[in-house]
Amino acid sequence: MFIAMNRFKITPGKEDEFIAVWKNRESQLDKVSGFQQFHLLQGPSTDEHTLFASHVIWDTREAFDAWVHSEAFRQAHANAGGTKGLYLGPPQFEGFEVVL
Repeated sequence: MFIAMNRFKITPGKEDEFIAVWKNRESQLDKVSGFQQFHLLQGPSTDEHTLFASHVIWDTREAFDAWVHSEAFRQAHANAGGTKGLYLGPPQFEGFEVVL
């Protein structure tokens, strides 16, 4: 099993708008071989940002890599540029192999 996470620092006061972007997106994940689960996590807030993380569980690292290089991935991320003002920098990717 492989867990892919992206951490996002979101502009204070823009949390609901960020969540709406995720709720209203056209996800292609359920059509991708090896996909198991998706969760959007909201973390702590400071004066500078609110922390969010996307948490996606895959059968294998290879299934995740195939998704990242697929046309479905490109389609799912085609409107990412329309979210200016939400993000304080690019997302930080973290990938984990499940060992236990």
